[in-house]
Amino acid sequence: MELVRIIAELRRERDAITQALSYLEHLAKGQGKRRGRPPAFLASAGAVLRTRKPFSDATKKKMAAAQKRRWAAYRKDREKDAA
Repeated sequence: MELVRIIAELRRERDAITQALSYLEHLAKGQGKRRGRPPAFLASAGAVLRTRKPFSDATKKKMAAAQKRRWAAYRKDREKDAA
């Protein structure tokens, strides 16, 4: 049983190494600095993507209140222009 688990772990490591090699080969092809959206192979290679941190409930309430104030000021300005 121990031998089967070792073989499975080695296969997983081999797959990870193969994926890393293909990623590095792609990087080696385009040595210049890139601008804009990253190429599609980076997303498929499991590149780390930045994730957004969720807003706290207090922050959401503050944002909602600020937006309501902005809309109120906008409506007030429109009424003044219409009159």
